[in-house]
Amino acid sequence: MSALSVDEAKEAVYTSLTNDNEDIDLHIANLKDAMSIAGEKEAVFEPDRLVQNNRAGRKMMQSYFKKRGVKVSFAS
Repeated sequence: MSALSVDEAKEAVYTSLTNDNEDIDLHIANLKDAMSIAGEKEAVFEPDRLVQNNRAGRKMMQSYFKKRGVKVSFAS
């Protein structure tokens, strides 16, 4: 099995968020692996693509991902 790119892993996270967080932990782990291969320190997400695009939703996402070792920020 080949490793996912960071963009592919982020797309899987967006899809999971849309599908009521289905397999989110697996997708976060894949994103973490892709980021380590690419040498990236932070995942940047588009807030407009989030299901819950408000401050509370973004902070919850950052906290959840941080607990799993992925630093999240949002594009402006």
